[in-house]
Amino acid sequence: MLHTNDLQHRFYFVERAVRLAAQAASAEPGLPRELRGCIEQLDRLSDQAREILPAADEARIRKLVRDLDLQAGKAKRICEYIPTLSGQIKGAVSHMHSQIQELKRDLHI
Repeated sequence: MLHTNDLQHRFYFVERAVRLAAQAASAEPGLPRELRGCIEQLDRLSDQAREILPAADEARIRKLVRDLDLQAGKAKRICEYIPTLSGQIKGAVSHMHSQIQELKRDLHI
C-alpha cells in the first residue's frame, strides 16, 4: 500500500481525469445515457475518495479503486463501440481509465 501522501497524490490525478471526462461529457451532444451514467458514478466515487483516504482504511480504499476501475472500463468500452463520439470524449475517458489503471498498479490491486 502506498503512503498516505503518495496515495492522495495519485488520487488527485484520478480526480482531475474524472473531472475532465465529466466536462467532456457535458460538451458532448447525444452522449449515450449509459456512458453518462458511468461518468456520473465515477464522479461520485471520486468524491467518496476524499472521505475514505484520510481514514487510511485499506479495505475501503481497495474497494473504491476496484469500483473506479469497473466503471472506467465500462466507459472505455462504450467509447470504443460508438464511432460517432467525439475525439474529445474518447480521449478524456481513455486518459481517465489510464490514470485509474496506474493507481491500481501502484496499489498492487
